[in-house]
Amino acid sequence: MPSKVAEGAQRGWIIPIGGAENKENDPRILGRFVQAAGGTAADIVVIPTASRMHETGPRYEQLFRALGARCVDVMDFDTRRDCQESGRLTRLAEASGIFFTGGNQLRLTTLLGGTPVAKLIRQRNAQGVTVGGTSAGASILSEHMIASGDEGSSMVAGSVRLAPGLGLTNRFIIDQHFRQRDRLGRLLTALAYNPFAVGIGLDEDTAAFISPQDVLEVEGSGGVTVVDASDVSYSSIDKASDGQPVCMLGLRLHMLVAGATYNLNTHQASAAQLARPKE
Repeated sequence: MPSKVAEGAQRGWIIPIGGAENKENDPRILGRFVQAAGGTAADIVVIPTASRMHETGPRYEQLFRALGARCVDVMDFDTRRDCQESGRLTRLAEASGIFFTGGNQLRLTTLLGGTPVAKLIRQRNAQGVTVGGTSAGASILSEHMIASGDEGSSMVAGSVRLAPGLGLTNRFIIDQHFRQRDRLGRLLTALAYNPFAVGIGLDEDTAAFISPQDVLEVEGSGGVTVVDASDVSYSSIDKASDGQPVCMLGLRLHMLVAGATYNLNTHQASAAQLARPKE
């Protein structure tokens, strides 16, 4: 469950990225993560546990340093016992930003779920620390996580498998590589199972910067698909057998691009303010 925010305090930024973010020519997403984590005072811990590639952590360490972060450390976890080490917990407690790399989100939940590290990251975000992740590292941020699912645009019962995520918030469900891997159907099906949440589908090289006030702003070169199930009047998910199509009435869908916003409290979307062409 999400940690409570103390009276008079505010939660830190939550920044899910759809994967394949631009790292060389225009690293605006990672640069903005550094700014949200404190800019030139940013103290970032990179957690590459989802990835099996040894170079993943050092690559992000190099990128964040080049973007102006004061301090960047890589902290990998190979066993659940690692998640109880006092030195690691102390280092995480010092960080102003925590970043999860891509890979396999089930590896993250298997190693971190229910451990002192997971609890501490929830607490630190509730205390104002910025937490973000890309691809699998984006999926894990919410309480309800898409573990796997089928491609395609149709809602089909049994086409998605959900698992508990890190639990920074229960307000939304994240899916990533969204347009590139045709994942609308599995996000819609996930919402059929849990219509309380808002569905957020992130294209590659695209991020949702979710402020302490629960306002989502899009950054990057792609789009964010927001699916709002709060006004659903009917769903057949309880009657459909696995493999059968699902009927849902009353869904609202928004397609957002860079600069556009969505308020998770009021469920209102706003377009980016584009500059008018000169006459």
